[in-house]
Amino acid sequence: MSAEGRGGGGSVWRCACAERAGARSAITVLGRLLAAMGRRARERRRPQQQRGGEQGGGGGGEQGWSGGYPEIVKENALFERYYRGQAVVPAAEWDAFMAALREPLPATLRITGYKSHAREIRHCLKERFFAELRGLRVDGQEVEMPQPLSWYPEELAWHTNLSRKILRKSPQLEKFHQFLVSETECGNISRQEAVSMIPPLLLNVNPHHKILDMCAAPGSKTAQLIEMLHADMNDPFPKGFVIANDVDNKRCYLLVHQAKRLNSPCIMVVNHDASSIPNLQIDVDGKKEVLFYDRILCDVPCSGDGTMRKNIDVWKKWTTQNSLQLHGLQLRIATRGVEQLAEGGRMVYSTCSLNPIENEAVIAALLEKSQGALELADVSSELPGLKRMPGITKWKVMLKDGQWFEEWKDVPLNRQTQIRPTMFPVKDEEKLKAMNLERCLRILPHHQNTGGFFVAVLIKKSPMPWNKRQPKVHQKLPQRTEDAEVTTTNADDGSEDTSKKMQESQNSDTEQSKKGGVCGPPPSKKMKMFGFKEDPFVFLPEDDPLFEPIQKFYALDPSFPKMNLLTRTQEGKKRQLYMVSKELRNVLLNNSEKMKVINTGIKVWSRNSDGEQFGCAFRLAQEGIYTLYPFIHARIINVCIEDVKILLTQENPFLSKFSSETQKKVKDMAMGSIVLKYDPDPEKPDELQCPIVLCGWQGKTSLRAFVPKNERLHYLRMMGVEVFKAKRKEEESEGKTEEEGMDVEDKEHDLVTKMEAEIGEESSHSPVESSAMEVENKIEDLGQFSKNSNNHVSQESKDSDTNDVKD
Repeated sequence: MSAEGRGGGGSVWRCACAERAGARSAITVLGRLLAAMGRRARERRRPQQQRGGEQGGGGGGEQGWSGGYPEIVKENALFERYYRGQAVVPAAEWDAFMAALREPLPATLRITGYKSHAREIRHCLKERFFAELRGLRVDGQEVEMPQPLSWYPEELAWHTNLSRKILRKSPQLEKFHQFLVSETECGNISRQEAVSMIPPLLLNVNPHHKILDMCAAPGSKTAQLIEMLHADMNDPFPKGFVIANDVDNKRCYLLVHQAKRLNSPCIMVVNHDASSIPNLQIDVDGKKEVLFYDRILCDVPCSGDGTMRKNIDVWKKWTTQNSLQLHGLQLRIATRGVEQLAEGGRMVYSTCSLNPIENEAVIAALLEKSQGALELADVSSELPGLKRMPGITKWKVMLKDGQWFEEWKDVPLNRQTQIRPTMFPVKDEEKLKAMNLERCLRILPHHQNTGGFFVAVLIKKSPMPWNKRQPKVHQKLPQRTEDAEVTTTNADDGSEDTSKKMQESQNSDTEQSKKGGVCGPPPSKKMKMFGFKEDPFVFLPEDDPLFEPIQKFYALDPSFPKMNLLTRTQEGKKRQLYMVSKELRNVLLNNSEKMKVINTGIKVWSRNSDGEQFGCAFRLAQEGIYTLYPFIHARIINVCIEDVKILLTQENPFLSKFSSETQKKVKDMAMGSIVLKYDPDPEKPDELQCPIVLCGWQGKTSLRAFVPKNERLHYLRMMGVEVFKAKRKEEESEGKTEEEGMDVEDKEHDLVTKMEAEIGEESSHSPVESSAMEVENKIEDLGQFSKNSNNHVSQESKDSDTNDVKD
């Protein structure tokens, strides 16, 4: 065909080809450009890294930090001018203060205090790992022996001059670093900044307290609160609970990771704006009443200039504008906190900032508006050994251009949106004296080689003036066993209609009151839900046929609280059973529509379909075994320490490898899920002196334990078994053994082989990026794992044995 015959079609074809060729050419050029830019960037970084390495090698204290931030100069003239002017630091100590800020922050760790083997971990740290550090030199720098924090109870918190980079990269410290990582994953050690440990200690928590953590992520303080609830290890269900809240939906999943390591049925993670967190209702003798908290931790968002030693970016980013912008939010959150505090309750307000605008100014405004309902507690005698500075009573306000203001009347009109009256000290001397602001405490970095911090402890003596009567909703409740809808009433805001009193207190700050600030409760508004929609929490009905074979198989005690069992699905087969305390059940049932719950409960049973042939379709989960054990009266095998070592070091050992006593106990027991219990012998002090409870499976010819890898390593360390060399071998076989929740029904081997070899060990915790903070999803079968990998904690709670996220 001629060109004319092809007509316009040939032209279109040629144009399309030309366009594709042009696009390919453009992509090629762009790729080359990006590659060239990458090469130039690497060339620019190389001399900086070399200079940083030279400085780090000879600088001693900068080792481990200069490589990460070689270009940041630890100077900020405005910062120095501001804090000199505020007289937060005594003039004679100024040079020491600034010198401390320029030094890297010591690494600190805390041993969890509520687990029965806390003393064993402490002994292991002191006698084995710390002893090996004596006289050790890393890159020419002598490693200082770790020291206990003098003010932390029972030597359960320690600090060392080792930076994180040195711990990760130094071959001499690899064993110690591995220990820290593994024990942290088990929940036995928390790597937490020293000053961050102070607020929970000053709350004086008891096991019966109802606690609200308003801004909880990432969760290290929340973990402390959970430990305090479980001070009595003989009580699996303390009457108190912790509700941990954070406004950031993604950070809530990191919070779940921290809390789930402690395996408590008394923790609930919720996702709300702390400044307008809803009042919850509970059933008290058939009537609805508003829930007030005995203890509230109010660790508010702040400018963070007390963290300069670890967050070096603060040096170049610091400005007074940060504190001016945060003051209003901090005040609203603190106000909402004291509204929900019970009379006689205690709230700790804290920041990692040294700025009085974020600290004393917020407390003074709160005390003034409370009209005597609040008072600052004197905690000078608490935490002996902690060096602290008293709160200040005089301060000034500075704009980012360096302009000072000492009184509100001096602020020009065009600046009154940035600077608010509540940022200034109270002018009335009598009022100021009655506030006792000196009872606040400020931690300065140079006093005990820590970060900077501020803490104030508030006691609520009476209802807030805009809420003189504690709100109650007297409604008869129908009997329910599952989630039910809760109608939101006007009392949800925690306030009565006291508009006259509120207007009197609003005159000085009407703008903030419109935003739900210090002058009154947050305004009623429709709650917005953010992030992923979570699956429901469905409690088992009393007559659910699922429970009877479980009760019979494990001979559960009549006192077992079966009403506290829940699942995460309303339809279909229930694959996992979780458990919460009676008090959290009350909260869940009465607030399903007003509260976004991210996670709660611990897993106690997992479905194993082939187990039905032996009398029970559900096997025990290690996560909840310490909660369940007091109620189980059957299928318990007491083992000696040598048997425990076999269980933890061999994947599927034959029965013949165990002691004769263990073989006799197993002989007459049916196949299926079992409890393996080790009790220490007081007459053998050289052996492990804390009890161990493990979940296991008895096969036809073998006996095995279902224990997560890190927990397995933990117990072996406590028994003095060297696990460091074996770690790599275990990691190689991890893929074969880590699917704890794998369904045997999906396999095609014969029954005995499946029971003895194919039921996977509980998995170690898989890492995800902290920006996503996703929790691993259900493992119904290996083929669907990748398909479901974008789900969040709702899926985890419903169907996964792999509960934790490694941040």
